[in-house]
Amino acid sequence: MKNKKYKKRSSKASLFIKVSLLLVASLAICVTAYGVYLTKQVEHAADSAHEKLEGRDVSALRESKVEPINDNVSILFVGVDDSDNRGQGSDHSRSDALVLATLNNKTHTIKMLSIPRDSYVYIPKVGYKDKITHAHAMGGTLTTIKTVEGLLDIPIDYYVRMNFNAFIDVVDALGGIEAEVPYALHELDEFDKFTINLKPGMQHLNGSEALALARTRKQDSDIERGKRQQEILSAIINKVSSVGSISKYDDVIKALGNNMKTDMTFDEMKSFLSYLTKGVPRIDTLNLEGTDDMSTGVYYYQLDPASVNEVKETLQNHLGLDENSTSLTNNDTDSDSSEESSVNN
Repeated sequence: MKNKKYKKRSSKASLFIKVSLLLVASLAICVTAYGVYLTKQVEHAADSAHEKLEGRDVSALRESKVEPINDNVSILFVGVDDSDNRGQGSDHSRSDALVLATLNNKTHTIKMLSIPRDSYVYIPKVGYKDKITHAHAMGGTLTTIKTVEGLLDIPIDYYVRMNFNAFIDVVDALGGIEAEVPYALHELDEFDKFTINLKPGMQHLNGSEALALARTRKQDSDIERGKRQQEILSAIINKVSSVGSISKYDDVIKALGNNMKTDMTFDEMKSFLSYLTKGVPRIDTLNLEGTDDMSTGVYYYQLDPASVNEVKETLQNHLGLDENSTSLTNNDTDSDSSEESSVNN
C-alpha cells in the first residue's frame, strides 16, 4: 500500500518536473525566437539606414579605420529638416542641428559639442567662409563632415543624419523623456502649426514637444538652443542606456529605419550598443564661445579663436590623439571634468 502511494507521489512529482521543464523550454524558445526576430529587425533597419559616402572609407585625419569596440571614436549627428512643405529635400536642406560626440572607451565618457548653426566658418567645398548650416545645402553630409574636421582638426569617424520624423518617433518609442523647459513655450510642431504649449520647469516630453524645445531660439539665442539640444540628446542616451528601455528597442529600431542615414555597419552599431549597456556613461557638454555679428547686414556667429582652440584640444585629448599626429595612441589624457569646466560655462 505504501509503495502504491509512493509511486503516485513519484508520478505526480515526475509530471510536475516534466511540465516545468516544458514551460522553461517553451519560454527559452520564445525568448530565442524574439531575439532572432529583433536581430533581424535591427539588421533590416541597419541595411535601410546605411549610406556610404562616395570617396570616403576613412577620415583623412586617420591612418586607418577605427574599431568602435576597442578605439575612441567620434560621431557627428546632423539634424535636417527635409519636409516637403519647406521645399528643401534631404539633398539640399540646411543642417538644423550639429552635435559632435566623442566616446572614450577607457573612461566610459562622452564629450558632446553643439556647433551653432550660424557659426562663420571655412567651407572647403566652395573655398570661402559662410554659415556652417549652409555646408549641407552646398554639398550634403560629406561637405558638412569636412567642414567640421577643418574647424576642429579632429577626425569624424561616423555620422548619423536624422530628419525630424526620426527624432519624434525615437522619443515616442522610448515613452518620452524628461527635460528642463527654461520658459513658457508656444511653438510650432513638425507640421508648422502652433500646437506646442509648454510650461517652465522639468517636464515629461513626447517627441513633438522635445523637437519644439530643441528647435526654438526666439526667446534666447543659438547658443542656448545648442545647450538644450545637448541636454535632450543626453536624456535620450540615458533613456536608451536604462534597463527599462530594453523592451522598447524594437520600436526605436523601426523608428530609425526610414528616417536615418549613417555610414555605420550593422556590426559597428552593435559595438556602440555594447558601449551603452556597460552602464550610463558620463556626459560632459562643451560649447563654443563667440559674438554676434551684423556688420555685413547678415547675421553671423563669429567664433572666438581661443574657445575653438580650447575645445579642439579637449576633444583631441578625449580621443587619445597624439599632439603631433592624427593616429590613435594608447595614452588616455582625459583626467576628469575639471579640464573643460571653463569651456562649459
